[in-house]
Amino acid sequence: MADEEKKDYTPNEMPQITPDMTEEEIMSKLPEDAKKKLEGIKVKLEDFQKKVLAKFEDYVLGIGLLPPSKDDKDKSKINTYLLIDDSDSRKMSKLDLRQKLEGIIVEMAKEVDENLIPQVILISEVWQSCYDAKYELVEMIAQSAPVFDKGMLAAIKITELHKQMVLKKFEKYIVSYVLAGSLTQGKATSESDIDVFIVIDDTDVKKMTRAELKDKLRAIIIDMGIQAGDMTGIQNKLNIQVYILTDFWDFVKEANPVIFTFLRSGVPFYDRGIYMPWKQLLSMGKIKPSPEAIELFMSSGEQMLKRASATLKAIGMEDIFYAILTPSQAALMLYGLPPPTPKETASVMRDVFVKKEKIFEEEFVKILENQVQVRKELEHGSKKDISGKEIDQLLSDALKYLKRLEDLFKQIDRRKEQETALHNYENVVTVVRDILKLEGVEMVKDSDILKYFEKELVHKGQIPEKFLRMLKEIEKAKKDYDNNKLTKQDILKVNRGSREFIKFMIEHLQRKRGRELERAKIRVKHGERFGEVVLLDNHAFIIHDVDHQEKEISKAPIKSDGRLGTITGSSMEEFEKALAKVEILPKVFIKNHIFEDLKNIFGKDVEILVNY
Repeated sequence: MADEEKKDYTPNEMPQITPDMTEEEIMSKLPEDAKKKLEGIKVKLEDFQKKVLAKFEDYVLGIGLLPPSKDDKDKSKINTYLLIDDSDSRKMSKLDLRQKLEGIIVEMAKEVDENLIPQVILISEVWQSCYDAKYELVEMIAQSAPVFDKGMLAAIKITELHKQMVLKKFEKYIVSYVLAGSLTQGKATSESDIDVFIVIDDTDVKKMTRAELKDKLRAIIIDMGIQAGDMTGIQNKLNIQVYILTDFWDFVKEANPVIFTFLRSGVPFYDRGIYMPWKQLLSMGKIKPSPEAIELFMSSGEQMLKRASATLKAIGMEDIFYAILTPSQAALMLYGLPPPTPKETASVMRDVFVKKEKIFEEEFVKILENQVQVRKELEHGSKKDISGKEIDQLLSDALKYLKRLEDLFKQIDRRKEQETALHNYENVVTVVRDILKLEGVEMVKDSDILKYFEKELVHKGQIPEKFLRMLKEIEKAKKDYDNNKLTKQDILKVNRGSREFIKFMIEHLQRKRGRELERAKIRVKHGERFGEVVLLDNHAFIIHDVDHQEKEISKAPIKSDGRLGTITGSSMEEFEKALAKVEILPKVFIKNHIFEDLKNIFGKDVEILVNY
């Protein structure tokens, strides 16, 4: 252990680097003294980077720090490489270009540190090594630590890692793994997508259909791409296309333009001898489209234009139309109206929000009317086509309309809230009047409600004091509403208070009326049954058996001498309606004749119950 503590770590001594390791993971495995030395290397590399980019920034795709070579006995060396874009080089050979650049860059490195050893790698050399099925260069770049990167190093790193993951699981199925797109043309940026084509051998599939094989492998391979992004920190970059060999061969035979581009510019990171022969055949002019394929591709342009035209018409007829129609109908529904038909919506919007409520502007109704008209003309064929310029204008108007509609919704909500506050106030006043009537106070003005409530109900101990405070707040909210000063917070508060106030008052009213109703009842016993006679104004309702589930109810007029007139059948519904109509139950005076009527109704053995 002591020997290990004394170990002298050299700047280049680093853990084994793999494509999936991040800089943080590498640093975390190093002892503290090695970390300090690497920090020193970092400063030197930054200085070296500035010098190189000042002269060759347009050509440098990336700068990377390499792990130490096993054959390198001098552990103090700092091995680096520069990846150079030579796609525009025309004046000298690749070899001369590399030697010239390397000579200049080596001198720059010596100015920073004698131990800084750079090597120049041309991007064309990287691609050529892949064409030759020699993948050491891409593996080296993938295992390096990026110092500066325009996007190419990251692309190679994640592609190499993904390739290794795919081959490890599915090597017997993979025919080719190919990098394509702008990266292979030396146009990598930090925003570039990484286009990858994978061809799967389906010629010997027995346990499943070719389509099932493709779908199964494609799902797993794309998931591996996500994993590779998580492992390298290079997110949402891999754009993976998976083909089965039989389909790919059909594309080659018909010379599909996508496959042409793929063969022309792709770089194989893995190939079992399929991709490169096709690529060579293409460059030799041996892969040619058939007359049928040419005719198909020629006609496809016209078909796509027709489809584009149909899409524009659909946007004009359906998408934009319903984008503003449906929210307009929703606004009317929020206001309290049923949704009108599409052709009526604009006129209803005008009548309600522009003319009646004056909270919406005519210009916006005209936008809706114009959209309805455009749709009608396209639908009936009087307008054959719609241009992109017209679509842009419709879209612009629709966005403007929807933005204004958002404000309209808020205005309607505001009014609804205020109307609710007003409605609650009116309910409060009504229930207070009903209670005061039971106390014998009639025809109370709105302005006197508070005074009589306090005098007749609160001071007499029938209603708790807190409901007087609630009533004052409700009355103040009504005045604020009249003066347009009612805030949203006030509305919420008064609505809560109103609900509690009304609930208590209704319960009080029901108890009060219940007690009054008891005084209007004559309770009797006849045999083993109990009955009731309820005297209301000029009618009496007779319940023959109060304990029976389906009560038998009769009624009879009350004559001036107190007798009951002709008895006829009635119902519980009629009885309840009669009770509801009586605001103040009359005081009941029982006259002598009523006793004879009770005997006729219930029998001679009828008994009148007191304090029942």
